[in-house]
Amino acid sequence: MKVLVVNGPNLQKLGSREPEIYGAFTLSDIEQRLSLIARENNITIDFFQSDSEGEIVSRIGKDDFDYLIINPAAYTHTSVAIRDSIAAARTKAIEVHISNVYAREDFRKKSLTAPVCVGQIAGFGILSYVLALEYIIKNEDR
Repeated sequence: MKVLVVNGPNLQKLGSREPEIYGAFTLSDIEQRLSLIARENNITIDFFQSDSEGEIVSRIGKDDFDYLIINPAAYTHTSVAIRDSIAAARTKAIEVHISNVYAREDFRKKSLTAPVCVGQIAGFGILSYVLALEYIIKNEDR
C-alpha cells in the first residue's frame, strides 16, 4: 500500500511560523513520525509540499497512491482545482489541519476540499496526521 501526504502553502515554515497556533514542530518532524509508523506497518509513504496550487494539482493527478492525506492549508478555502483533483483521484483522501480551523477566523470554517474526502481531522497538531494514518491502517484490508 502507498500513501501520499500532501502539504500546501507555508507548511514548510512550521516550527517558526506562528508557533502559538501551529506549535514548535517542523514539517520534517511530521514526516519522520509518519515514516516510522508507515515502516512499522509495511506501508510506502511519500511526502510532497508546495506553495503552488498547480504543482499540488499535478502531484495528485499522477494518481500513483492508494490513500491521500492532505493538508491543503490556505487552499482549503479557495481551491476548486485541488478539490477537483482530489475528486478525480481513484483513492480515498483524508483532510488534515494542525489547528482547529473552526475556532479561528470565519473564512477558515468553509472547506472546499473536505466534501470530497472521507473525513477531516483538525486541531490536534502533529497528531492530526498520525490519526489520519491510523485510520488508513485500521481500515485497509491488507
